[in-house]
Amino acid sequence: MKEIIQRVQAPTPRFFRRLRNAGLLLSGVAGAIATAPVALPTAIVAAAGYLALAGAIAGAVSQTAVKTGNQP
Repeated sequence: MKEIIQRVQAPTPRFFRRLRNAGLLLSGVAGAIATAPVALPTAIVAAAGYLALAGAIAGAVSQTAVKTGNQP
């Protein structure tokens, strides 16, 4: 457990920071679509749920990437 905490707190490479931010953006947009106050087709709401899941997974995985050696 301690290793995971250290890994999340370690510096993240640039690519994975961008991937994390894109995942957060994707989750935010999907959440806005899923909770829209207007009636949307079921397929769009279902797709928003899948996009939210994909964004959350991308954010979580990219946060655990660790910068090592001479990476920029």
